[in-house]
Amino acid sequence: MATAERTAIAVEERPPQAPAPSSRPPQSMRLMVGLAAGHSVKHFYQQTLLLLLPHIKEALLLSDVAAGGIIGVRAAAMGAMNIPAGMFTDMFRSRVAFMLAGSMGCLAFGYAAVGLASNYWFVLVAVAVAGAGTSMWHAPAFTELAVRYPERRAFAIAAHRSGGSIGDSSAPFVVGVLLGGVSFAGLQWGGFDWRTVALLHVGPALLTGFIILARFKSAEQAGQMSLQLREYLATARPLFRNATVLALVAVTALRGMAHLSFAAFLVLYMSEDLGYSDVAVGFHLGLLTLLGILAGPVMGAVSDRIGRRPVILFGLITMTVLIFAFLWVDAGVGLTVTLALLGIVLFSVNSIMMAAAMESVAGGSEGSAVAMLFTGGAIVGAISPVVAGAINTQWDFHGVVVYAGCIAALAAFIAAIAPMPARASVDEA
Repeated sequence: MATAERTAIAVEERPPQAPAPSSRPPQSMRLMVGLAAGHSVKHFYQQTLLLLLPHIKEALLLSDVAAGGIIGVRAAAMGAMNIPAGMFTDMFRSRVAFMLAGSMGCLAFGYAAVGLASNYWFVLVAVAVAGAGTSMWHAPAFTELAVRYPERRAFAIAAHRSGGSIGDSSAPFVVGVLLGGVSFAGLQWGGFDWRTVALLHVGPALLTGFIILARFKSAEQAGQMSLQLREYLATARPLFRNATVLALVAVTALRGMAHLSFAAFLVLYMSEDLGYSDVAVGFHLGLLTLLGILAGPVMGAVSDRIGRRPVILFGLITMTVLIFAFLWVDAGVGLTVTLALLGIVLFSVNSIMMAAAMESVAGGSEGSAVAMLFTGGAIVGAISPVVAGAINTQWDFHGVVVYAGCIAALAAFIAAIAPMPARASVDEA
């Protein structure tokens, strides 16, 4: 009787298995490229806020803590949206296009509100809307890639991340010129006001949303069916007992804390302490992601071959060392080179962690796994810029560097001891 009961319990608790990769039709690169292009637009908008931050701080006479609060509120809104986005992705795979278009709609509305904001609280509401739009993209896009490209999962996710890096890298250059103007070969142009730059972001986001609705092919064609709420909950519940997913949530959260704090006060440091122009600030901020455009897919492909942990550890340890390096290389060429090197790993490691998380869950709950990773990072990350603001007020940028470096080191330590898939394989996918 005891044996029968144990067998019944094992059958009952066994998570549903993903369809075998061989049952899925082969996929072309068109979906991967299309989603990467949309991701580039999303990250362009995400990065723009950092360039606007010094201008918003100056116009509204904000303290360091209040300026950090703008980034923190956006992160909190991103965290709040991640869980429902993951639920809807797993429950309604055939409606992915509407979620992706909705992401662009929220970004358009959010930036319209930023451009029209008359006070600090209006700005907080506006960036919250834009942050929610940012998170609406993650779960449906990354889940589509994981389901459609099971044999090349980390590569597909990393290629998608490279699309985001293109947006991250191009936004500082473009927005820097829009804010700072141009003075070259007799051409003199003073640039736009920060409110105008924010309003200029409305049209492209709306256009991208319409293109997604017109061109995106539903996931239903890949055999994904909608789930009832009871079925979804039965599939998603084991995530909260999954040691690998929980560990990766912690690592992602710590990496996000370090990145958000460092990037926000790097911009303010270059603008206020070093006296860099908007164009120079944009150039240096773009370096944080530029080399990651190529490094991300390479790291993803390597992790597909040798396993997730070695690549994750390489990325996090390198990130830690390079952040601490800013205690010595805080200006000039050294600052420029170190930012470029940090850009190799800053975002690239995220793709590998997402692949590891999705390989550790049952088929049908990939969207919720992605949502958990982003939610943990966003919720904890919402507090981090505010703490960094207080540190910056007391100890300047070097204090923020120590704070961010210690957090990155803790992330690397947890990744070193966390349970993790040793190696991805076609059978596991």
